Amino acid sequence: MCLSKTEIIGFIFGIGGVWLTIRKNTWCFPVGLVNVTITAWLVWQQRLYADVLQQVVYFILLVYGWYRWLCESETAEKPVSTSGRNLLIKLAIIFVAASATMGYLLHRYTDASYPYLDSTGTVICFIAQWMIAGKKIENWLLWMVANTMYIAIYLLKDLPLYSLLSAVYLALAIHGMIEWKKMLLQKK
Repeated sequence: MCLSKTEIIGFIFGIGGVWLTIRKNTWCFPVGLVNVTITAWLVWQQRLYADVLQQVVYFILLVYGWYRWLCESETAEKPVSTSGRNLLIKLAIIFVAASATMGYLLHRYTDASYPYLDSTGTVICFIAQWMIAGKKIENWLLWMVANTMYIAIYLLKDLPLYSLLSAVYLALAIHGMIEWKKMLLQKK
């Protein structure tokens, strides 16, 4: 097993980005932009095309989230909140439709590795990343599910450091849930 410099740098920026997100530090966005750029290159080489798309969408969502967070003043910062039932139902419908469609298209028209598993993880991550921009606490539950999936996918693709990164992300998602839960309770 030989780890590439690119994988090591992506690993470091990945951990830093999530840690800064937990702390609600705006630097999570530029650090995240470096991570997704590196990750896109790595997963392209592994034929994880849904994951490549995921990195492109993350890039866009990170720019969007950065903008939203910068536009909030210190006194009017958007608090952590929960998602309503209607939003969760809409997101569940989007999840099922998008995962099935993406998985089918990648299976049918590309040489993608694990097209359905990769698509499912990717859609979960899209939804979770979108929820972070709105500071919805349920994002952490979705990250827990997705990171568990990616531990296995990256092991199967011989990316041990990214599998470890997914395990660290899983632990950070648990920590993030605990921290944001405290913030939510303080609001009440």
